[in-house]
Amino acid sequence: MTSNYEPRLAKRYREKTRAKLREKFGYTNEMQIPQITKIVINMGVGEAVGDSKKIKSALSDLELIAGQKPLGTKAKNSIAGFKLRDGMLIGAKVTLRRERMYEFIDRLTNVALPRVRDFRGLNNKSFDGNGNFAMGLKEHIVFPEIDYDKVDSIRGMDVVVCTSAKTNEEAKALLAEFDFPFRETKSN
Repeated sequence: MTSNYEPRLAKRYREKTRAKLREKFGYTNEMQIPQITKIVINMGVGEAVGDSKKIKSALSDLELIAGQKPLGTKAKNSIAGFKLRDGMLIGAKVTLRRERMYEFIDRLTNVALPRVRDFRGLNNKSFDGNGNFAMGLKEHIVFPEIDYDKVDSIRGMDVVVCTSAKTNEEAKALLAEFDFPFRETKSN
């Protein structure tokens, strides 16, 4: 799959964002400039315990959203109270890198997040201290790839953006350059 295609955000990162981050943080080495390394999308499907069709539906929906085939996640323990057995499929996840990662960020920030009801911006405190950002979406139907009429149930999903940044401040500056709509912090 060798083509000369480069996603819009990848080109912007290469041409503009790297220079802005170097100027802001005073990096002396090209390799110090943070970049997004991968995006992990996870969808838990607890109702798959009672109906195995739910997991198939979740896997196909996640494949449409991510643009690549997701993995089914299995239960590690048996829990009798939840009728859950060890090895049962209870979720789906996919890891995006390179072009697909940039395409997903583009669709997330420009299409999906504006479609979220009562959206007031992403939480500034959702960084883990090592430059990674995690967010949750309550409805997977905000993505245009999902046909609302064919959805059996609305599911939430977690999106984790992993970066090579060392601090939360560097990671936030990087993601802000990718148009992540962070909530404005109130000054006292």
